[in-house]
Amino acid sequence: MERGEEWFTRLFAAHFEAVVRYAFRRVFDAGVATDLAQEAFIVAWRRRDDVPVRELPWLYGVARNVIANHRRGKAPPVVPHETALRAGFEDTSAEMVDVLRAISALPERDQEILRLVAWEELELREAAVVLGCSKSAAAVRLHRARKRLQAALGEYREVEHV
Repeated sequence: MERGEEWFTRLFAAHFEAVVRYAFRRVFDAGVATDLAQEAFIVAWRRRDDVPVRELPWLYGVARNVIANHRRGKAPPVVPHETALRAGFEDTSAEMVDVLRAISALPERDQEILRLVAWEELELREAAVVLGCSKSAAAVRLHRARKRLQAALGEYREVEHV
């Protein structure tokens, strides 16, 4: 298949907004998220022969690496302010903010698998592509992350109600 400008224009039109949302949910800054998404598409253009038929999980994997490169050398990420936590979500209830806070307290590895499955609505095999692991490894990560999230939510709610 020819992967020229027409192919890239279609790829960009089909997935740019999704990649921006993916980045935003990790950096909580719309301008930075847009810049990072653009960088991911530059990589896609350069590696156009490597882009599989199921493009979006592959693009998320590229964006994940771009975000990791962006974070290197910077201060550790802080728990986002409640306004940032609510941004980009239709459900802005207090319960959703509790879930988002609990997720942000988890290790990055757990956060990412939960985001991929819940926020990006990827199937487990697609999440595995993003993470660069097997489907069974992604399943184990998801199971463990859900258990830790449940525990974090329980602890968080106990502290709030004391």
